[in-house]
Amino acid sequence: MFEKEFETGKKAVIMAGRLIRLVQQELTSRDHFSKSDRSPVTIADFLSQALICRILKEAHPEIPIVAEEDSRELKRDENRPILERIIGFIGNNEALSGTIDEDNLFESIDMGVGSPSHLYWTLDPIDGTKGFLRGEQFAVALALIQNGIVELGLLGCPNLELGNHPRNKGYLFFARRGQGAEIQDITSSRGHSIQVSEKWYPENMRFVQSYVSEHSDTGLQKKIAEILKIKNPSIHLDSQVKYGLVASGNAEIYLRIPNPRTPDYKEKIWDHAAGSLIVEESGGVVTDIYGKKLDFSQGKTLKGNSGILATIPGVQGKILEIINRFVSG
Repeated sequence: MFEKEFETGKKAVIMAGRLIRLVQQELTSRDHFSKSDRSPVTIADFLSQALICRILKEAHPEIPIVAEEDSRELKRDENRPILERIIGFIGNNEALSGTIDEDNLFESIDMGVGSPSHLYWTLDPIDGTKGFLRGEQFAVALALIQNGIVELGLLGCPNLELGNHPRNKGYLFFARRGQGAEIQDITSSRGHSIQVSEKWYPENMRFVQSYVSEHSDTGLQKKIAEILKIKNPSIHLDSQVKYGLVASGNAEIYLRIPNPRTPDYKEKIWDHAAGSLIVEESGGVVTDIYGKKLDFSQGKTLKGNSGILATIPGVQGKILEIINRFVSG
């Protein structure tokens, strides 16, 4: 099921990952601005969204796309220098020929302003923009959702280094519901299956958590690690790359406890759809901090859930039990 959609999505994510890495190498301090919610957006966010949306729409025009960005702020006069940089990059990049250009840029970006329906794509063109700006980890995250269930998940991680592989080689994680999860070198055409860690003792496990501390209640997370007697230091990085590390056995616990300073914040679907399926299909479990499955049928946010726990089955119950001591539902 969804074989054609999977191949289209895979092509789009790989192309965008290669493009974004080129942009990252040429990035300057003038190539981003802050949106009204104070989150950063870069020329690469817009390029990535335009490219992926154009590829998806040409192949599957009937499927709406729910993406993070739109062109409104890019059209503002004060952001004209950013727009000119984007146009210049398009003109100097042969790989974009025949897909996006100056004339269809805004239209391509705004192909991602669709609404959730019975079947739709959800896209984060650069998940982890702050990591991208530091020259570190980010992900291109694309998922296909049908009737509130994630059916396809793809995570392009162009800067991820695993094992003894050359730095910045890059990887693609992907999963189709019921068919397992795989990883492939982003320059390759073949993947191999992945499984979550088989570690049994919590003290040998590893947390992976956000680089930016305000994204979670880090104090409570530290307390949980102490109770579990986890000895290994946490891995700090941005984006859904964290899901990829759990899915491939390079970490065992990704925990995102709502920060008490922002109690009303609700997670966005594009920040978790792809990664959650990849962990589940690799043998892991993904719920909120009360053990509820993530509900992608509630619009653009996970408003029926609180926080995120992606981990291996053997430790999930222990973590939920500890959380229950400190957090009331």
